[in-house]
Amino acid sequence: MKVLIVGGGGREHAIAWAVAKSPRVDKIYCAPGNAGIAEVAECVPIGPMEFDKLVDFAKEKEIDLTVVGMDDPLVGGIVDKFEEAGLRVFGPRKNAAILEGSKAFSKDLMKKYHIPTAGYTTVHSPEEAREYLKTARFPIVLKADGLALGKGVLICNTPEEADAGVKELMEDKKFGHSGDNIVIEEFMTGREISVLSFVDGKTIKLMSSAMDHKRAGDGDTGLNTGGMGNFSPSPFYTKDVDAFCRKYIFQPTVDAMAAEGRPFKGVIFFGLMLTEDGPKVLEYNARFGDPEAQVVLPRMKNDIVDVFEACIDGTLDQIDLQFEDNACLCVVLASDGYPVSYEKGFPIHGLETFRDKTDEFVFHAGTKFDDKGEIVTNGGRVLAVTAVAPTLKEARSKAYAATERVTFENKYMRHDIGHAIDEV
Repeated sequence: MKVLIVGGGGREHAIAWAVAKSPRVDKIYCAPGNAGIAEVAECVPIGPMEFDKLVDFAKEKEIDLTVVGMDDPLVGGIVDKFEEAGLRVFGPRKNAAILEGSKAFSKDLMKKYHIPTAGYTTVHSPEEAREYLKTARFPIVLKADGLALGKGVLICNTPEEADAGVKELMEDKKFGHSGDNIVIEEFMTGREISVLSFVDGKTIKLMSSAMDHKRAGDGDTGLNTGGMGNFSPSPFYTKDVDAFCRKYIFQPTVDAMAAEGRPFKGVIFFGLMLTEDGPKVLEYNARFGDPEAQVVLPRMKNDIVDVFEACIDGTLDQIDLQFEDNACLCVVLASDGYPVSYEKGFPIHGLETFRDKTDEFVFHAGTKFDDKGEIVTNGGRVLAVTAVAPTLKEARSKAYAATERVTFENKYMRHDIGHAIDEV
């Protein structure tokens, strides 16, 4: 069969890598793809928001299955467009992708269906925000309502920081219309855990847990990024936590979306906080996480195409989703200056050392071919160097050793990915 993947980052490379392992697939296209994805797929120069061009391409090439990796096209309604054209596509429709597309919607949903989350209010103007903040308890969290590349969350320790945050989100429009409305949320403390899941509208099957590292600097300092590293499974996702979340968070979310006339088919990413009062939802995403996909998919035993199709067909209850009893950790190699400003276009060396490896991978996030056919840096997050091993500590050692084989000018990374596992 022929598969089209929409996107061009590290997550899409991990998806393409997993799809390429399926014996059912003999041709993969990726729009727009990147230099790493080009090793397993034919990259086509169509942007992820060019829905009509993507539909025309899928028809022309007789694509059997399209997989949408990115949040923007999902929230924008790409799945609806493909379905209207009679094409098979994996991902939530627009009215379900709002679970990620609007923080206010997701918070209201959790409140209505008694799904545990932080207390909050939604405000619609800078004046309303500042009036509310006069009586707020600090620290407090400001969240842009819409999509913001994973960076529209501000933790404010003082009224002055909150005032500056309101200005940044609502007046300066740092994230455009995503900041027209903002959610002001109580600050939660505890361990953060990511749990990805496949959903077919009614049935939910959990992937392995993972743990992200959002801050740019060692010791969880610096600005929030799209993710500087990840590992799976999380030792803090215990059987008790799992039982609680299945009963009060996971299935109730799927049921709530169905009850609202928004049946969800695709991947729901649950961002959780393990508070003193029990697990609570930090956020929902309507797709694979990045770099969660890079550490979860290498551990999955199933043919991913079978799972995608079961989600589309509503037969996920017939899938026995299984993961290896091992561990995976990835370290993101970024461009120095990310997430603010950075230079691109530097040649990358050492990628060939990962060829034919079955326990070490390098997933490309921001790369491209230059005029000479060389692979060069093309983004803030450049590569996710990933290793699989029997234990998390072994995976960490292997991943960090592997990062030394890759070089490019202005290479930057955190040196403490997985630091939390030392506390277990």
